[in-house]
Amino acid sequence: MLGEVSLSKPLNLQSTMPVLLLALGLSVMFGPVFIKLAHTVWNTDEQGHGPIILAVAVWLLWQRRTLFQQAAAQGRPAGFMGWAWLLSGLFIYFVGRLQNIVTFEMGAMIPLVVGALAVTFGWGVVRVAAFPIFFLLFAVPLPGPVVDAMTAPLKQAVSWFSEQILWAAGYPIARTGVILNVGPYQLLVADACAGLNSMFTLEALGLLYMNIVGHTSRLRNVLLAILLIPMSFTANVIRVMVLVLVTYHFGDEAGQGVIHGAAGMLLFVVALFLMFVLDAVLGFFFKNRRGE
Repeated sequence: MLGEVSLSKPLNLQSTMPVLLLALGLSVMFGPVFIKLAHTVWNTDEQGHGPIILAVAVWLLWQRRTLFQQAAAQGRPAGFMGWAWLLSGLFIYFVGRLQNIVTFEMGAMIPLVVGALAVTFGWGVVRVAAFPIFFLLFAVPLPGPVVDAMTAPLKQAVSWFSEQILWAAGYPIARTGVILNVGPYQLLVADACAGLNSMFTLEALGLLYMNIVGHTSRLRNVLLAILLIPMSFTANVIRVMVLVLVTYHFGDEAGQGVIHGAAGMLLFVVALFLMFVLDAVLGFFFKNRRGE
């Protein structure tokens, strides 16, 4: 937990040198990958969260720096399994580079970091870094076929729920596939409004919240992680309904202008609110052992 990290004990040069060398090696390997991503998928609305995920992971690692020193002092370098992680990461990385598969290139960072930490410092350090390393998973670009296969039914579901709710509220709305017709206007539910990527980002946000809060009940954490999925879906439905209502009441220019851009921020605001509500509800049934 972040609250348990002591920052009072400084790191000495001898203990930080392997870390600096490891960071330098990873920078050399993944610098070109980051540049490629910055000009491709990270430059899109759907997967623009990648750099933020990386920054948060680095921050989480930095918060644990004293725990790293303590674990490294008490541990010993891993054997076969550590090298297996490292070599598998190298294999995935080089396959991705040779075949230009960006998911492999970026995804290789996870086993590479695990293996490098294990063979250099031991499994104790890997355990300390477990969540930041896992969090890097959300920076890996989702494969296009997977996104396409799952986005289509998600958009259909979001469109259907938006239509049903607005129709029940008395609005003249009809749906054809993922196209919503409200009054004289026609709106297409795009991938960014109801796709897998936005739910992926919201799941990352929820897991980060859980890590920072640090509930001691595992069941509470598991339930909250599972409930984050329908919560993300609900936030997407609310986002689409807001855009439909803005377009219906204020015209197409308002719906496609500044309000459309602000709807992305609304998505995260709604998701955060729902997350706090869910966590508060679960708090009535689960109490942290250390007290809240």
